[in-house]
Amino acid sequence: MNDPLDKATSRAPATLGEGCLSRYDPDALDAEDGTDFPDAAQLWKQLQALDEAPAAPEEDA
Repeated sequence: MNDPLDKATSRAPATLGEGCLSRYDPDALDAEDGTDFPDAAQLWKQLQALDEAPAAPEEDA
C-alpha cells in the first residue's frame, strides 16, 4: 500500500531530538520555510507599549 502522506503538498522541516525535546533543525531551515521575521523586535516593542499604556477611564451609564 502506498503511503498517503506522499501526496501531501508540503512537508515539515527536519527535526532534532525526540519527544518533548524535539525541535526543528536550524541548519535545515531556509527562507522557503518562513523562518525569517526581521520585524519581530519592532512588533514586540509595539505590543509591550500597548500593554503598558494606561487604560481609559470607564464612564458610568
